[in-house]
Amino acid sequence: MMHRALYTLLFTLLIAITSCQTENKPDAQQIVDQAIEAHGGDRFLKSAISFKFRDRQYRALRDGGVFVYSRTFTDSTGQQVRDVWRNSGFTRTVNDVEVDLPEEKQKAYTASVNSVIYFALLPYALNDEAVRKEYLGKATIKGESYHKVRVTFAQEGGGEGYQDVYVYWFHQQRHTMDYLAYSFQENDGGTRFRESTNPRTIGGILFQDYINYTLKEDILLENYDQAFEAGKMEKVSEVVLEEIEVNEIEGL
Repeated sequence: MMHRALYTLLFTLLIAITSCQTENKPDAQQIVDQAIEAHGGDRFLKSAISFKFRDRQYRALRDGGVFVYSRTFTDSTGQQVRDVWRNSGFTRTVNDVEVDLPEEKQKAYTASVNSVIYFALLPYALNDEAVRKEYLGKATIKGESYHKVRVTFAQEGGGEGYQDVYVYWFHQQRHTMDYLAYSFQENDGGTRFRESTNPRTIGGILFQDYINYTLKEDILLENYDQAFEAGKMEKVSEVVLEEIEVNEIEGL
């Protein structure tokens, strides 16, 4: 009887410890919600944001679930090109005249416009319906403490890059998204690690530039923070947003 009572006690303690550990484990959704709030919160939901990136002008209008994303630039022949992606689809105009495009090019241009704006407005998009979040644990980068969260996408609603995988590092106290890594399938695939720089708040929204790194070693994406700390990353480019403006909108 003593053995049975002892086993029962140990089993009860094990359940209690496991339950406590589960309760204390940070929630990925809560971490993302805190990050979105730290970066601008509700201001993402109803705003007109414009910025310049690599000599192209981008604009993002959002009103709840309604959106209009656009980019404008001058091509190599001197013509004015405007790409617009909205809920109803994609259109391109050249010198204010709409042009017909094959479906393949429409998808490519849509992905290009979306990619730039997606990164510029992070972490807002991390609460899209297709996003799947998983808490990976804690990490230390440059002496600062972070929560590590993996993001994948459901095929339905996940867009052309639904197979891409992202890992984000959120500061435990400030809740800011300071680092991210991602793998992508386009152009023969690859990976990147980004370090945020030049944080500034404009119109109540926190914007950041990034230093883009690559890693030649084949390691898990969630371990890129360790490779970065070890100085194994190779800088490939910088992502710099210029002429940022944020305005409230009445409706689309």
